[in-house]
Amino acid sequence: MTEREHINVVWLKRDLRLQDNEAISNALKSGKRTLLLYAFEFILLNDEHYSERHFNFIRESIRDLNRQLLEHNTKILAVDCDIQSTFNLIQEFYKIDAIYSHVETGILVTYNRDKEFKRYCRNNFIQWKESKNNGVERGLVNRDNWFESWENYMNAELEVFQPDDGQLLAIDDIKTLEKVFTVADLETPSDTPFQKGGSSMGWKYANSFFDNRHEAYMTNISKPEASRSSCSRLSPYISWGNVSIRQVFQKGKAVKAKSKNKKHISAFLSRLRWQAHFIQKFEMEHTMEQASVNKGYHKLKKSISEDYQKVWREGQTGFPLVDASMRCLVETGYVNFRMRAMLVSFFTHILWQPWQAASTHLSQQFLDFEPGIHFPQLQMQAGETGINNLRIYNPITNSLKHDPDSVFIKKWVPELAHLDTPFIHEPYLMTELEQGLYNFRLGEDYPHPIVDIKENRKRASEILWNMKDDPEVVKESFRILKRHTLSNRNRLLKSD
Repeated sequence: MTEREHINVVWLKRDLRLQDNEAISNALKSGKRTLLLYAFEFILLNDEHYSERHFNFIRESIRDLNRQLLEHNTKILAVDCDIQSTFNLIQEFYKIDAIYSHVETGILVTYNRDKEFKRYCRNNFIQWKESKNNGVERGLVNRDNWFESWENYMNAELEVFQPDDGQLLAIDDIKTLEKVFTVADLETPSDTPFQKGGSSMGWKYANSFFDNRHEAYMTNISKPEASRSSCSRLSPYISWGNVSIRQVFQKGKAVKAKSKNKKHISAFLSRLRWQAHFIQKFEMEHTMEQASVNKGYHKLKKSISEDYQKVWREGQTGFPLVDASMRCLVETGYVNFRMRAMLVSFFTHILWQPWQAASTHLSQQFLDFEPGIHFPQLQMQAGETGINNLRIYNPITNSLKHDPDSVFIKKWVPELAHLDTPFIHEPYLMTELEQGLYNFRLGEDYPHPIVDIKENRKRASEILWNMKDDPEVVKESFRILKRHTLSNRNRLLKSD
């Protein structure tokens, strides 16, 4: 029997790029031939947090990688298979010496998978070498010196993809491997309203933002319609690793040095810091996926209303900005941060539903679903951390302030578009006579408000403010601050 060739494998996860990919660089530095692998794992294909829009984005990203890899006579081995079975099949052809990947701050199923995979590697005498992902560190017990470490990482030299000739397994080699797999179908619909995946597309967004779109970044950041072009729109490309935070950070600093709009670039860079801060927090407390980080809030009980949850998911609550934001999110996979916060606040405070009941619907809709952002933000907006200010967003106030001409609402709630602007913001104020004049029937053409917003805001505020003084909430708040607060927290807010 012919001795199997010894190779390395790069297991791609949420790092779907060639440039500044430490896992790929480290694999190539070993000198062995290397296979690039992506597995559409059944545990994720079937997980309730994900939806087809995510997998299509991944497929588009892999197609983009394959276009870049053509000049190197290779491609990604993309398969539908669980990860241990994938490596067992590869080992029928090659002896795998080492597997390279990034540390994944994912959901509980991927965390448990990684623990099992570590045992698998040990039992098969394979080295599994994981690289730090975007400056987030595993195994921290507190945040001492974390910011300095993150900044050093962000300012380090970028990894350059420069494989030697023949260092990556050739396309013919990969075609041989594909014969024993269910090869992933990488075709995707071309006419969807979602952003398309891939590093090439990610850099088109980055370049247009840094060239000119950033000039109105802070002006429009909270506006539901204008923010769609003034914000970077890089979040899905960062979440799925089409671009690294380090690449974007260094690009932003270079642009800022020459820009006349330094405050806008500085604000953008500060949000990259906050993004890493929240992911690091989730990395250190993965139980946030299912339960409030502040254990004092575990005693908070809310009655489940399937009717409330259904109309919220469908954008039929009777509050136009809430409904417009949800419909826009479902249709396009994106709304800005303020609208996301408002959707969660409305669900948890006004409808008085548990944040866990909103989690999977929102994760399925967010094209940029990032576990390390998703779960901490859900809890923060729900007011269940004990350390953050309680914010109960008023959808009417936000509507009048951030969509005063109702451009966004008209687009996503077209049944209101023919009304005068004041009625578009608050259609329930229309009298019977006014409804007749506009040929509009509240309760038929558009629903009555699902709840009394003033009464429900008051209830939520009183309960949550009183709970901040609960001894267990206070005790947990001190624990959270000690574990997660940065001594130089203010530096997150500004850029050098």
